[in-house]
Amino acid sequence: MHLARAEASPLAHCPLHQTWLHPYDLRVPGQFGRLRRIRALRRSLQSGAAVSLENRARHRESVGHDDYALERIPPESQYPWWPMAIQRFGQLSALFQFFIGATLGLGMSFRNAFLALTFGALVLEVVAVFTGIIGQREGLSTSVLARWTGFGQGGSALIGLAIAISLVGWFGVQSAIAARGLVDLIGVLPEWAWSLAFGLAVTAIVVHGFRWMAWTACIAAPAMLALAGWSIITELSRYSLEDLVTSAPTGPSISLAEGTVLVAGGFIIGSIVAPDMTRFNRSTSDIVKQTVVGIALGEYVIGLIGVLLAHALRTTDVAANVTTTSGAIGPLVILAATVKINDWNLYSASLGVVNFAHTVLGRRIDRALTTIGLGVLGSVLAAVGVLDRFTDFLALLGVAFPPVAGIMIAEYFVVRAFAGELAVGVEAGREARDLPESSPRWVPATLLVWLVAALVGKYVVWGLGSLNALVVAFILYAALGKLGLVRSVGRSRREEGLVPAPAASH
Repeated sequence: MHLARAEASPLAHCPLHQTWLHPYDLRVPGQFGRLRRIRALRRSLQSGAAVSLENRARHRESVGHDDYALERIPPESQYPWWPMAIQRFGQLSALFQFFIGATLGLGMSFRNAFLALTFGALVLEVVAVFTGIIGQREGLSTSVLARWTGFGQGGSALIGLAIAISLVGWFGVQSAIAARGLVDLIGVLPEWAWSLAFGLAVTAIVVHGFRWMAWTACIAAPAMLALAGWSIITELSRYSLEDLVTSAPTGPSISLAEGTVLVAGGFIIGSIVAPDMTRFNRSTSDIVKQTVVGIALGEYVIGLIGVLLAHALRTTDVAANVTTTSGAIGPLVILAATVKINDWNLYSASLGVVNFAHTVLGRRIDRALTTIGLGVLGSVLAAVGVLDRFTDFLALLGVAFPPVAGIMIAEYFVVRAFAGELAVGVEAGREARDLPESSPRWVPATLLVWLVAALVGKYVVWGLGSLNALVVAFILYAALGKLGLVRSVGRSRREEGLVPAPAASH
């Protein structure tokens, strides 16, 4: 009776609680732990989602947690929606969001800025919901899903590599930003040493997987909100709120359409790689709830504060102004804001590399060990200051991502030339939850659409490049699919790479 009540407790859904009471966590001692594992396994068998002994052993024996990098998430590893919403809000509470709000405030009235944030958030929510639903239904990461959502094995490898290069680069950039805050707050060490220390600390979190990241979000996101709130209230207390809301913008005028695409562009890549997070969700309704709450709170709370600060300070550099005028609180704001965007940079990068190795070489590499390698690489690059010279290149890579979402959404919900294959493993009883037996090797039409849409995003000056690229990719892929031009060239077996493995010696 007591055990049953303990399992029904709301604490069972808390990431902090799950860190110690996960059904398959062998650290739970004694009869209590055994009963929890038996009951969890019984529930999995009843739902047709038994975990293979081989995969469970691999998951336990890895350094940290492999987090089912190449497999479907089993039901017992899924979470309620609110830890996801906290993490989504944490991603949107980074310092760049203050800058976006301040840019709107400098060029728009408060009313128009509010509308721009509303419409921009709506665009992000639509993209994140559709890509998130794909991730939740299939339980797979973005780069693995790409194999059956239009790209084939070859295109999936390219996506995984592009995600890894881009996000490791941004991981290093964010580590360097945090290092400057630590120098101001603590000193003692030079900036390069703090870059290493911060990058490796975030790496340690990501090595242990999604649960540690959820645990970190429960601390970092509220801490950032409280610290930033204190600093901002202190700054705005010198002004009349009514005057700030009614004051005219002092910078170059920004139209409502321009403001909307500015807001949408600020987090479009985060919406595109939503499956990396939503594969841990329990239902499609949870996707909608966490997306609306996380994105709306991030856009309205952080964005509108940026608008008010711009009206008060007459500058777009409001984050720097607040963090430098609030003493030790300022650097703490930077740290809390940076850690919650940087752990996801590294996490998605590790998933991309694991998928790349699997698709190209046909080999499984450990996600946690991959995370260590990428985290060390990003931290070292930040420490030596190389990444400051490559931000333009990283921004250019960002143009390649929006078409990916457009193609995936069109394939999964409209064309379904390959997406139907994902249902075979589910109907077989999720013992085959690893992956379907085979996937398209190359899809030439997809590569053409991807290239054209990326060029549109780069060179068409009207609107926002990332949004233009996404829409063009969706329309072109759907049209080619309906014309029967989306076809695969070759098939790849589940454990077969694009590069044949060397023959075993005898």
